[in-house]
Amino acid sequence: MVAGPPWKERPVDLVVRQTLEERGISPILARLLAARGLLPESIDAFFDPALARLVRAAQLPGIPAATDVILPYVSAHRKIVVFGDYDADGVCASAILVRTLRKLGGVAEAFIPGRFTEGYGMTEASLARLLAEQPDVALVITVDNGITAPREIEALKARGIAVVVTDHHLPGSELPASDALVNPRVAAAPGCEGLCGAGVAFFLAAALAQEAAARGLYSGGKFAGPLLVLAGLATVADLMPLTDQNRILVTQALSAFRTCAPVGLRELYDRAARRAAPLGARDFGFMLAPRINAAGRMDTARVAYELLMTEDREEARQLAMKVDSFNALRKTEELRMEQAVREQCGALEGVAAVVARGEDWHSGVAGIVAARVMETAHVPVAVVVGDHGSARAPDGYNVHDALTAAAGTLVRFGGHAAAGGFTVQPGRYDEFKRLFADACAAQCAAAPDAAAVAFDGWVEPSDLTLGLCGELTRLEPFGEGNPEPVFGLQDVAFADIRPMGIDGRHVSFSFVNRSIPRAVWWNHGCDAEELRAHAAARFDLLFTLLASDYGPDGPVPELRLVAVRPH
Repeated sequence: MVAGPPWKERPVDLVVRQTLEERGISPILARLLAARGLLPESIDAFFDPALARLVRAAQLPGIPAATDVILPYVSAHRKIVVFGDYDADGVCASAILVRTLRKLGGVAEAFIPGRFTEGYGMTEASLARLLAEQPDVALVITVDNGITAPREIEALKARGIAVVVTDHHLPGSELPASDALVNPRVAAAPGCEGLCGAGVAFFLAAALAQEAAARGLYSGGKFAGPLLVLAGLATVADLMPLTDQNRILVTQALSAFRTCAPVGLRELYDRAARRAAPLGARDFGFMLAPRINAAGRMDTARVAYELLMTEDREEARQLAMKVDSFNALRKTEELRMEQAVREQCGALEGVAAVVARGEDWHSGVAGIVAARVMETAHVPVAVVVGDHGSARAPDGYNVHDALTAAAGTLVRFGGHAAAGGFTVQPGRYDEFKRLFADACAAQCAAAPDAAAVAFDGWVEPSDLTLGLCGELTRLEPFGEGNPEPVFGLQDVAFADIRPMGIDGRHVSFSFVNRSIPRAVWWNHGCDAEELRAHAAARFDLLFTLLASDYGPDGPVPELRLVAVRPH
C-alpha cells in the first residue's frame, strides 16, 4: 500500500516565529519563514528582492582582474571565443557574454562542446575542434566550466592564447593557471556563493559594461534586461539555491520576462504555455529549461544558443519550433528509459541507491531519467549509458561525495551535491555500482532521516483558502534553498479517485469532507488502483497548495500531493 519514506516536520525556532507573529505576520507564514532560517532582521530583504540589493559586480573576487584582461581584446577587435556548455546554464551563460562583448564592440563567438562526441567541458577533443574552427582566437573565456581543466588551459596558454575562467563548479586538486579566475566556489562575495554559471557571467557582463563606459569604450544605452532574464532562467534550470543574490536574479528575471526576454525565448514560451498566465519559477524550471536542455540532449545545443541570440522574429519562430520538437523526442525517450530502469532494478524499496545501465539508451536523457526515478525511490540514482553516466540525489545526500568515493573506477567526474556526471572505466561498472551504493548507504547511516520527506506542519481543512494561496506567493520564487511549502492533512477519506492525463499518468482526488479542495498527484497514475482497493481506509497527505484555474468558477485552491500514507 502507498507509504514511501518517513515524513519529518521541519524544525522551527519558536522565538523567531513568535517575533514574526508580533510583527503582524500570520501564524502559518511566520512558521514557514522561521523554518527556512530567516531571521526577523532579514525579512525586509526577503520580501523585497529588488535590483538595488544586488552586490556590485566589482565586489566578486576575480571580476576586476577578468575585466582588465578582457577589455583590451574588445577594444582591439581581436577574436574572443566564449567556451560554453550544452546545458541550459552553459547556453544561457554563453549568450550573456557574447551579447555583451558584441554590444561593447568586440569580436566574439561562442563555442559549445558536443555532448556525444566531446563530452562535458574543455576536453582534448573539444579543444582540437575549437582551434580548427577559430584559428585566429586570441582570448578564450570559459563559462560554466574550466575549473577542472588545468591541462587544457595550459595548452591554450602555450599557444599564446589568453584564458579567463568563469565557472561555479567545485575545483579539483589543481586550479587552472588562467589569466583571471572567477568562481564563487573558490572565492565569493557574501550572498554570491550559490551563483550558477550564467549568474557569474551576468555579473562579469555588468562589470565589463560599467568599466567600458568608464574608460570611454562604450557610450550606448543599457542592455542588461535580456541578460538578467537569461541569468534568472539558468539559476532555476541549474537547481541553484533561490536565496540571497539568486533570489533577486530570479524574481527580477520573472518580472522582466515579457518586456526584456530575448525574442526567441518569448517565442518558445508562447509555444510551450499556449495560454496567457502569470510567469513563475515553475515555468522556468518545468517549461523553458527542459526545452532548452532538450536541444543539447537530443541533437546539438547550438540550436538553443541561436534561439537565445537571434533578433529576428521569424527566425525565432522557426528555432522555437525546432527546439520544441527536440523536447517531444526527449519525452518519448525519457519514458522508454524510465520504464527500462525500473524493470532492470525491480522493487526500489530499501535500496541504498539505484544504479542502472543500458547500451541502447540515449545518454542525453540519462540525467532527467535519474531525476524521475529519484522522485519515487527517494535515494540517489545513477543512470549509465555505455560508460557515461548521470546521477541525481534528493536532499540529505551528496552526489559529488558519492562519486568521489568511487573515483578509482572513474575516468572523470564532476558536479555538486544534487547532481553529477561521470565516465566509468571500461570493465569496472560492477565495481562502480557497489562503491557508489556503499557511499550512499554511509551517507544515509550518518544522517538516518536523509531520505525522509520534509514538510512544514499539519493544517486543518479550514486553512486551505485562496487567502493562504495569496500569502504563499510572497515566498516565491520557490526552488532549491527555498522549497515550496509542503503541508500535511491527517485522517482524510477519498470520495473519488480518477486517473487523468495521457495513459492515466496522473491521478486526481476528491474528498468525503467537501471543504477539502480537489487534489492532483502528478506521475502517480500507477497508484490509482491500489488506492481504490483501499477506498474505505483513512489517509494522511502531504501536499503543496496553489490557486488553480481548473473548472468554471475561476481560481480555486488545489492540493498537489507529495506523499500519501495510511492514517
